[in-house]
Amino acid sequence: MRKGNIMRLANISHHLALTLTLTALIATSAHAQITTSQYNNARTGANLNESILTPQNVNANQFGKLFTLRAEGDIYAQPLYLPNWQIPGKGSHNVLFIATERDNVYAFDADGKSPDPLWRVTFTDPAKGIDVLTTQDVACPFITPVVGITSTPVIDAATGTLYVLARTKEQGRYAQRLHALDVATGAEKFGGPISIQASTKTSKGRQLDFDPLRENPRASLLLVNGKLYLMWASSCDVGPYHGWVMVYDARTLAQIAVFNDSPDGSEGGIWAADTGPAADSDGNVFVATGNGTFDAGNAGGRDYGDTLLKLTLSGQSLNVTDYFTPFNQEKLNDADLDLGSGGPILLPDQPGPHPHLVIVAGKGGTIYVVDRDNMGRFHTGDDSHAVQTITKMESALSAPAYWNQNVYILVSNDVLKDFALKDGRLSPQPVAQANEKFVDPGATPAVSANGTKNGIVWVIQTKGWRSSDRFAILRAYDAANVSRELFNSETNAARDRAGACLRFTIPTVVNGRVYIGTKSEVDVYGLLPTASKTK
Repeated sequence: MRKGNIMRLANISHHLALTLTLTALIATSAHAQITTSQYNNARTGANLNESILTPQNVNANQFGKLFTLRAEGDIYAQPLYLPNWQIPGKGSHNVLFIATERDNVYAFDADGKSPDPLWRVTFTDPAKGIDVLTTQDVACPFITPVVGITSTPVIDAATGTLYVLARTKEQGRYAQRLHALDVATGAEKFGGPISIQASTKTSKGRQLDFDPLRENPRASLLLVNGKLYLMWASSCDVGPYHGWVMVYDARTLAQIAVFNDSPDGSEGGIWAADTGPAADSDGNVFVATGNGTFDAGNAGGRDYGDTLLKLTLSGQSLNVTDYFTPFNQEKLNDADLDLGSGGPILLPDQPGPHPHLVIVAGKGGTIYVVDRDNMGRFHTGDDSHAVQTITKMESALSAPAYWNQNVYILVSNDVLKDFALKDGRLSPQPVAQANEKFVDPGATPAVSANGTKNGIVWVIQTKGWRSSDRFAILRAYDAANVSRELFNSETNAARDRAGACLRFTIPTVVNGRVYIGTKSEVDVYGLLPTASKTK
C-alpha cells in the first residue's frame, strides 16, 4: 500500500476514533441520572459522568445563566433528574423534578424547552381545609413563611417512582404523608399516600408516639434494596422531640421498622443540614445524631445523642450494630455542638488497615474519620477510637464531598478546603483552599467530573440564619486546585444573578447544566449559546 493511502487511512481511523470517543462521552453525560441527594447513596457529592463542563469552559465568557424555572414555594430540596423519559402525550424529555415548601411537586423539561411544567401536583386543598404549615405552627423561623416539603425526595428509576415526604395541616390537625408518584404523570402509586405514624416503648414500658407537628424532616430520603428510609429531628429544638428513623417497603409503602434514638431520654434529632443518611453496598445505613441523651456507653443504654450510628435492617427490626461517639459528648451536648449538624459520607475502599471509612464533621469543630467495620463506640479521655481527627475547624453544618483522592469541605465562617486522601488518611492540613469566606452554614459542595478528569467543585453561597434575604451565589472552583475560582454568578450579575438564597441548598450538576434551588425558582446555568457554537 502506498504511503499516501496509509496516511489517509490513518487519518480516517484517527477521526473515526475521535468521533466515537466524543459520541461515547456525550452519551454518557446524556444518560446520567440524579435520583438521590448528593448523587449517590455513599453521599460523595460527585457526578462522575459529566463530559460537557470542564475547567476550561466554565468561565464568565463561556458559561452563565441560561433560564429560570418558576415554582410556587421555596426550594430547599435538591433537584433530581432523569434523562430521556417518556411523558404521556408530550414525548421524550430530560426531566427535572422540583419539590417546594408549598407542597408542590413539579416535573420540568430540564433543557428549558418550555417554562411550563410537564406536570405538577399539589398536596394541599384549602377548600377542604388542607394546607401547609406556617412558621407560627412550628414555632421556628428557620423555614419561612410556610413549611411543606423540605427533605430531598428519592427516585426509583427501575419502577419510575418519585418518593416525597410532605407535611400538611388538615382542618387544624397536623399530618405527614409519604407519597409515591409516577415520574411520568405525577399520579399516586402503590395505594399512596400513607400517613406517617409510629410509636416505641421506653424501658419502663411507657409508649412514645411520633408527633407530626414537632418532628421535622430535613434529612434526605434514602432508597436501599427496595426499602425507603425516612428520618426526623425538630424545628429550632422545640420539644419534646426525638430522632426517629422509619423504614418502608418501596413497592407497597408498608411500614417495616421503626427506630427511636433516645427512647429513654430526649432529643437526638437527625438534622444532617438537609443532606442524607449514607448507605454501603451491604445495606448498612450511617446517620449522625444531634444533641440529646447519651447512655449507650452503659449496660442496657439505648440513647444515642451526638453519635454516628451504623443501622442494619434485620426482618422488622432496625438495629444499632455499631457506633462512634466522641469522647467529649457531654461537653458537646451542653454547648449545643451537635455531631449531627452535618451529614456523613462514605469513602471508596482505601489501602491499609482501615479500608472502609466514613467521614463526618459537626458543630464542635472536628472532622472525624471512622472505620466503618470497627467504629470504636465510646470511651473517655480522647478520640483515639477514631482512625483520625482534624480539629480546630469551625462548626460544620454541611457534608463534605469526595473526588479523586480529595475531600472537599466548607464549614461555617471559613473557605472551601481540599484535604488530600492517601492510604486511608487525610492530610493534616489542606493542600489547597479558596479565598472566599462563607458565613454559617458554609455549604455542601458538589463535584462534577468526567471520571478522574476535569473536576469542578460547585457550591452555593447563602446567608447566616440571622441575615436578611440576599441573592444566592453559584461558585465554581477547579477541583485540582480550589484556590482557582472558575466562575461566580455575581461577576456578571446582570446576566447571571440567581434568586434569593435559602440555606443548605446543594447544586445539581448533570448533562452540562447546573441547577440551583432558591426562593420560588430554580436557576439553570450552562454553556452560553455563543460558547456552544465556538466549541
